[in-house]
Amino acid sequence: MEAGNAGSNEEVPTSWEELYNINLIPAEVFLKFRKEIQGYRVGVNLELYNAPMNDYHAKLVLKPLAYERRWKFIYEPLHQDVQLVSKKIPITKFLNLQVGVGHNFQLHATGWKWKLTTCLGGDGVSRIRNKTSLGLSPGVDFRFGWRADYVLPEITGALGTDAPLFNMNSGRLQASLDRIEAIFTNYDTTQLIPEIHSQPD
Repeated sequence: MEAGNAGSNEEVPTSWEELYNINLIPAEVFLKFRKEIQGYRVGVNLELYNAPMNDYHAKLVLKPLAYERRWKFIYEPLHQDVQLVSKKIPITKFLNLQVGVGHNFQLHATGWKWKLTTCLGGDGVSRIRNKTSLGLSPGVDFRFGWRADYVLPEITGALGTDAPLFNMNSGRLQASLDRIEAIFTNYDTTQLIPEIHSQPD
């Protein structure tokens, strides 16, 4: 029996390696250095991008530590770009809205942007996007951003029709480790407990 739906006119992969693929090579690697000062967090981010093109970003980040914080300030010295970005605003359980305004000193241009994000997918393919954090010790954390696109297996059958008596669609899974972040934080407090948790992207 072929892996896939034999009755479909669409071209489908014929090997299990194509149907079920997990890529553990991250497309993004971030190093983040943070310092907490009187209710604010000052950070230096070094961001390396492997795909789809090799790129490098350095960012200075300032944001309040309060739980109800609404914004963060980002400055990219290499691109001479300044941004003021809101936190992700929940619209529904799985849909978030983020808005921001910025100015580029090289281009002498000012503009704003917005972004809708979700951890789910559609069009017959479901998607899970998550960030999993691992606290190794006080002030040292690793964060892994991953995603999985999948189609659940399906078994169908028929009797007394032109359709086959038994047919199986093996489904599909494409998973990848998109980002690894190493975060080093200098806290004002000293007693912190390492923890492992997951949260939606």
